[in-house]
Amino acid sequence: MRKTHRPLTTVALALSLFMAALEVTVVSTAMPTVVGELGGIQSYAWVFTAYMLSSTITVPIYGKLADLYGRKPIILFGIGLFLAGSIASGLASSMGMLIAFRTLQGLGAGAIQPVALTMIGDLYTMEERARVQGAFSAVWGVAGLVGPVTGGLIVKYLSWHWIFFINVPVGMLTFALIVAFFHEQVQHKPQQLDYAGAGLLCAGVVALLFGVQGVGTNLWALPAALVLLVAFVQVERRAPAPVIPMTIFKHPAIAISSVAGALFSAAMFGATTYVPLYVQAVLGGSPTTAGGMITPMIVGWPLAALFAGKLLLRTGFRPLIVGGLGLTVVGTTLMALLLKQDAPLFALQVAMALFGVGLGFASTALLIAVQTSVGWELRGVATASNMFFRTIGGVLGVGLMGGVMVSRLLADPTIPVEAANALLGPERGHASIPEATLRTLSGALTSGLSINFWLICLFAVGAFIAGLFFPRVQRNAGTPVATEAAAAPH
Repeated sequence: MRKTHRPLTTVALALSLFMAALEVTVVSTAMPTVVGELGGIQSYAWVFTAYMLSSTITVPIYGKLADLYGRKPIILFGIGLFLAGSIASGLASSMGMLIAFRTLQGLGAGAIQPVALTMIGDLYTMEERARVQGAFSAVWGVAGLVGPVTGGLIVKYLSWHWIFFINVPVGMLTFALIVAFFHEQVQHKPQQLDYAGAGLLCAGVVALLFGVQGVGTNLWALPAALVLLVAFVQVERRAPAPVIPMTIFKHPAIAISSVAGALFSAAMFGATTYVPLYVQAVLGGSPTTAGGMITPMIVGWPLAALFAGKLLLRTGFRPLIVGGLGLTVVGTTLMALLLKQDAPLFALQVAMALFGVGLGFASTALLIAVQTSVGWELRGVATASNMFFRTIGGVLGVGLMGGVMVSRLLADPTIPVEAANALLGPERGHASIPEATLRTLSGALTSGLSINFWLICLFAVGAFIAGLFFPRVQRNAGTPVATEAAAAPH
């Protein structure tokens, strides 16, 4: 059997995570312009939630498949699907097509990050992983710096379609490196996928998402979601190989980390989705300026995660968790107060930086505490479950805020949807909007988005309160104090 070339395989995995990180900032920067050209501002949130939902629900399934059939075929399948979705998204000519192709893109992304992190665990010892983590943190930091600028330049000088094409050469290079340099000997395990549990989880989360952003029309989905999720829990308790073992939540550290992770992720994804929209649509900023508002948060996260791993040796988990979540409350409160017509953008960037630094400290400590709370045989499941709840929180948070924004726009029947779309066009379309309509529209958007920013603050406060109940977890001397997963903003 050929030997794996560890350095080049590591490069390939770093490139795969770079694609995921770049996707966050570039798409957030360009989305207001996309709405201006394609229309469909009422579906704005679905472009994000469709991608996040499809990638999140498939994470535990891909994890099981990687155990059954090996890491290599699963990550190659994920990269291929991600690239197909990227190309199709770039060719989309309507908002409906874009949402469908983003779903396809998310189905591929669901394999990339968890399998890449699993491969790092296979390639490196516990001691080596602490060093490799620094490089993977730098990947997210670089993507956070170049993403908004790249997205803004693409929209300005080329077309929004190219924001989806830029990942294609990176993905092709990643695919080729893994094919050529990663080799494994698969030990097939007699496991079966929990199809019933996976199906109920998918249906329950989709129903919940429809319910929270239903704007009064889809509230029927909330009781349906409750029934489906209760059925999911019952199936998981009896399944021989459950998607999410319910027994792990008997550990207080895991249960509280799941709640706190879901809440701070709702705040984080809400900020990356709606701050660029506010800056471009209400404040009149350029796509580059709009994307630049979230750069301090995305860069602050991995930088703080690097320090958090070292501070854990001295402080333990609770100070970093409570202190980090406290910083997120300060940052989101300032953000909600500062997002006004005459607000200095630099002050907003400082608020976003505080938010990101707080997330970096708290999320790292929470994830490593989860890994410390269980033995080796449950560590992978516990880590995957924690990531799952974080992303589900982001999906539902963005969906809820999308419902709030649309409800404010629909509250005034004199506002035509076409005017809202034109407001976000490349030239902001002001010439085609009557002045009275423009004032009414701007007021409705400002009202809806202001509510969203206070919701972001509320989510951060909820995460902080959950953090106050975090138990005192003893960190074993042999436990790694930094992991590549902890430094990545999921």
